[in-house]
Amino acid sequence: MVDGVTIPPSRGEPRGGPSGNEISRGGAVLTGAAPRLADIAAQASVSEATASRVINGKSGVASGTRRRVLAALDVLGYERPVRLRQRSAGLIGLLTPELTNPIFPAFAQAVEQVLAGHGYTPVLCTQLPGGATEEELVEQLQESGVNGIVFLSGQHSDTAADHSRYAELEDRGIPFVLINGYSERINAPCVSCDDRAAMRMAVHHLAELGHERIGLAIGPVRYVPAGRKAEGFTDALTGILGYTPSAAEQLVQRSLFSLEGGHAAAGALLDKECTAIVCGSDMMALGVVRAARERGLDVPYDLAVVGFDDSQLVAFTDPPLTTVRQPVKAMAAAAVGALLEELQGSPVQNTEYVFQPELVVRGTTAQARR
Repeated sequence: MVDGVTIPPSRGEPRGGPSGNEISRGGAVLTGAAPRLADIAAQASVSEATASRVINGKSGVASGTRRRVLAALDVLGYERPVRLRQRSAGLIGLLTPELTNPIFPAFAQAVEQVLAGHGYTPVLCTQLPGGATEEELVEQLQESGVNGIVFLSGQHSDTAADHSRYAELEDRGIPFVLINGYSERINAPCVSCDDRAAMRMAVHHLAELGHERIGLAIGPVRYVPAGRKAEGFTDALTGILGYTPSAAEQLVQRSLFSLEGGHAAAGALLDKECTAIVCGSDMMALGVVRAARERGLDVPYDLAVVGFDDSQLVAFTDPPLTTVRQPVKAMAAAAVGALLEELQGSPVQNTEYVFQPELVVRGTTAQARR
């Protein structure tokens, strides 16, 4: 134990460690073969003396350095000393859709990390099919005494949904912030990815490769991100490839934001002789790739595919997926920052903060065959 920090024993070694293996550094005592004070210092990229000062609660260490040492304790499996455990500044609810789409866990993790960095404890609520509704989850969060709420791609993004619950939250003085799905009817800050720009990037990339018959596989139009993507896509077809608005609209296939939805949309677009398909999500893109292979088509040479999100593992698919990346960490930081402004008494009105996406070219796009 290092002044209250528990050191796990090595495998096959008694919990007390071998005799004579007790090391003292600046008042911190470590017992057992591994890990040692040197391990903590190496993990945090600091000197052993600095690591010892942090562990023993001494002053004279920069806050950034202190955080690195504490993070090293967590990574190496230590139990932090009681005096080093930060008291929570409060609870923040985080409402997400189902977690089968990897982009939602990515956002959730990024938001939670930023909240933890400011001393807040996140309370994750997931909307599962057949489970509690968003309204029920919000009520449970209020009963838990949350200080604020982050809504990720929730009902706020559905133009056909009842948005009165958000006005009720405002009336009760509970600050909240929205991610992806701006609505003028909701008086709260919103952080969004520029969906229109994302589609322009994708179409421009495919047009440069010689593709002229490009389709869009997208989710239901009532969702704000889907509507914006469709607008950006049709504008890009008219501006870059000279389509008429009506002809461009014929190449938009609406389905579900899922692998199955992408598979279904791909069938309709392939029947329209598309040589490239842009998708509203990476999950849809994987469904498109599967549909193409079922027809004996080669991706990317017979059909080019572009996803959206750049969620985890799509760089390792076969072939690796070309996609448009959402700046998840920057968006999460902005969302939490806006919420903290509210909590600190500086209300932020229904302003939308729009972040630019990035095209990531990998293996599912190639020169069009003539």
